Amino acid sequence: MTQATHPAAAPSPIPVGQPLPHRKVIREWLAPLVERRTTTGIALLVLDLVVFSALMVGTVALQAWWAKLLCSLLAGFMIGRLFVIGHDACHQSYTPHRGLNRWLGRLAFLPSLTPFSLWEVGHNVVHHGYTNLKGVDFVWAPLTKEEFEALSPARRRLERIYRSGWGPALYYLIEMWWLRMFFPRKTYLGTQRKEFFWDGVVALVTGVLWIAALVLAAVATEQSLWSTVGFGFVIPFLFWNAMIGFVVYIHHTHTAVQWHDDKAAWSKAAPFVSTTVHMTFPYKMGAAMHHIMEHTAHHVDMSIPLYQLKDAQQMLEDTLPGRIIVQRFSWRWYFQTARDCKLYDFTRRCWTDFDGRATSDFKPAVV
Repeated sequence: MTQATHPAAAPSPIPVGQPLPHRKVIREWLAPLVERRTTTGIALLVLDLVVFSALMVGTVALQAWWAKLLCSLLAGFMIGRLFVIGHDACHQSYTPHRGLNRWLGRLAFLPSLTPFSLWEVGHNVVHHGYTNLKGVDFVWAPLTKEEFEALSPARRRLERIYRSGWGPALYYLIEMWWLRMFFPRKTYLGTQRKEFFWDGVVALVTGVLWIAALVLAAVATEQSLWSTVGFGFVIPFLFWNAMIGFVVYIHHTHTAVQWHDDKAAWSKAAPFVSTTVHMTFPYKMGAAMHHIMEHTAHHVDMSIPLYQLKDAQQMLEDTLPGRIIVQRFSWRWYFQTARDCKLYDFTRRCWTDFDGRATSDFKPAVV
């Protein structure tokens, strides 16, 4: 176990209108919450793996179709929980041990078929290094009206589906996993490494063995091959893709969130705060998702482990009132956001619909 240094306590709330402290200063406030615990990390991973495995057994062993479906959907949710653990390990924020984090992260990523090293580059380096900077950060990056109109008719239809509110599963499956995670071409990465290839092989072999085990289970229990693979693999994997696509979308898409196409303006706009949403849910759903929705704190300091994010987020919101985007989730809000946030106008600095009509307030380049 490592103990973080304990600097002076966070200052009194800093009113809107006063300069935002440098990121290093804010991270000093959060330093006591960077403590990483090996026992906690391993226990959470083991718990989630046991629950996921039990649900996988349920998709085969239970007889009623609705019970199989329920296990299937819950298994998809557990893939998401395991992914959040892998995400933390990939940031080296899960336990104090670098090598252990890499092994735990790879293990946690197996059910989502995510190659560890490819996620590390695309997420840690690109997304966190350049959050909402157009041309660098590719995650749910909005097109301009000119870019949208230059697309082929088929591609425009696909963009409309992605931005409809019903498209997160398709978006993540195609744009993130298939194109950037599953043996991606060099054009998507700018480089190739042996580590990328072998992590891809691990993901591929995991998927093959997973399906093969379900086929054997179907034969052994004299059940339909297609329904067994469907309940045991297809539905959980598609649910997981919908879950991660949805989560990433609401983290960085909001009428109050800015995108930038100028690096100098982007760097002055405190993007670690201004481009990220803290989404709150009823019924402790945030805790069920390992607190990944306390996302501002995560972007301010990636070294904060998931089991400390709630306290870190609260400290930020207490100290920087009015500067953190906090949104209570509702399906009404979500689909309204999907209607409003189709394209982005970098000149007027606002979201627009597909016809270029402004759907959010114009914002200054630096807030």
